[in-house]
Amino acid sequence: MRRRLRAGDRAAFADLYERYARAVYNHGLRLTGDWSTAEEVMSETFLAAWSTRERLEPDGGSVRPWLLGIATHKAHNANRSLRRRIAFLAHRQGPDPVADFADETAGRIDDARRLAAVHAALGRLRRQEREVLVLCVWSGLDYQQTAQALGVPVGTVRSRLSRARARLGRLAGQRTEPREGRGEVGSEAAFAALPLREATP
Repeated sequence: MRRRLRAGDRAAFADLYERYARAVYNHGLRLTGDWSTAEEVMSETFLAAWSTRERLEPDGGSVRPWLLGIATHKAHNANRSLRRRIAFLAHRQGPDPVADFADETAGRIDDARRLAAVHAALGRLRRQEREVLVLCVWSGLDYQQTAQALGVPVGTVRSRLSRARARLGRLAGQRTEPREGRGEVGSEAAFAALPLREATP
């Protein structure tokens, strides 16, 4: 497939999309915490993959690490842009509040709550540690593939993953206060260890 992609074979690229679109979308979702942004990350990843296809090595194994490496970069850019927009809007007078009449289902609310908790826990990690954790733990890449995706040595992947796990372990030990009227006790870091319901783009 690598040689066909490098040659600009559109059928091979369509097969690439069919095979990996969901994995790229879910990777973007984990790193950004937002469904809409994850869709943008997925689109930009495949556009970048097509435009830079000649840089893909002709020989090698799965192209999944290559795609997730691109997606990691696109998610980082999306998060940085979001922070800039938030900073800009913070200096502007907000619009009048509008009542939210959306009829969300209980499952959707639970998914949103879990995603927010996971993203909050991951947000306490350094960016490099967060990226390694998401690639190794949720995307299932091994150390070598993660190193390939991020363009760093395998030893760096191992040390970053070790620090990330240690940090989440400490956070998981920090219990939050019971929620008023519900008596629930939770931990953002504990949520981060749970599998996330992954939507199909």
